Amino acid sequence: MKLSHPSTTITSFIFFIFLTLPSSITSQICQRSCNRIPLTFPFGSDAGCGDPRFHQSVTCNQDKLTFTTHTGSYPITNIDYTKQVLYISDPSMSTCSCTQPSKGFSLNYDAPFTFQEDNTFALLDCSTSSSNGSLYSSDNSKLSLCDNQGAPICSFLYSCRAISFINLPIATCCVYTPVDLGPAFEMDLQKLQCSSYSGFYSFNGRESDPNSWKYGIALKYKFNVNNEYPSSCSNCERSNGVCGYYGAYNSFICNCPNGLNTTNDCYFGSSYSYGSRLVPSWHSGTWLIYCLAWLLVSVVL
Repeated sequence: MKLSHPSTTITSFIFFIFLTLPSSITSQICQRSCNRIPLTFPFGSDAGCGDPRFHQSVTCNQDKLTFTTHTGSYPITNIDYTKQVLYISDPSMSTCSCTQPSKGFSLNYDAPFTFQEDNTFALLDCSTSSSNGSLYSSDNSKLSLCDNQGAPICSFLYSCRAISFINLPIATCCVYTPVDLGPAFEMDLQKLQCSSYSGFYSFNGRESDPNSWKYGIALKYKFNVNNEYPSSCSNCERSNGVCGYYGAYNSFICNCPNGLNTTNDCYFGSSYSYGSRLVPSWHSGTWLIYCLAWLLVSVVL
């Protein structure tokens, strides 16, 4: 039996190494923006990007950034990363421009969000009867769910052109002040016997002009219990990477511009991941090829 020449065997082995090394990827999996809104930690464009605790609430689909709870999906209009505030709009919310029926708004009980203190919710067209679940007690006095000092806000809202056409009495308006404005917040308008609601997070410097108010909902978020920005994510972002996670335990990864994932940063100082499987460093593979090439030359000579 004729044996293969050593140089032929080594050449075949080197060719096999080239085939098994991960190919170069030209695009970054995790997007840096969605509908022109920048995306940085803790938010991400896809599963595996950002913080896994936020992925169920904030998603990017067809370039639309959306906030989702059990009451519906709402467009995200802006994210203030300095103040850690996410702003959303509710298409079913009544404003000075239009009035429409609504089911209300609620947060999921396990959502990593709370309401910003500047939020104001006004329930509109509420029943004034004393039936169960309404905002009124048997003596026709407002319960603690309504702010007794909210009459001016109701007056301004009911002066809006869209609302004034309905000709509702001020008594049917309630500036909602429930005890709990945390993650378990519920605004069930059907239970409260109100047909709609309005919400805003700023008077925009013109308290007596409801046309100028900033309508929507402002939600605060925290990175963790101590609200500390993860150092691993800071290192990743300094190297032009995007923070993400992978695996059953949501382990940290840094998604790099070339599409590869690392366990540290994009300076290529640690192990790499292609998809969800960790593989040797590209540089390690390159050095292996150099060594084999040197060996090949030595045998041939």
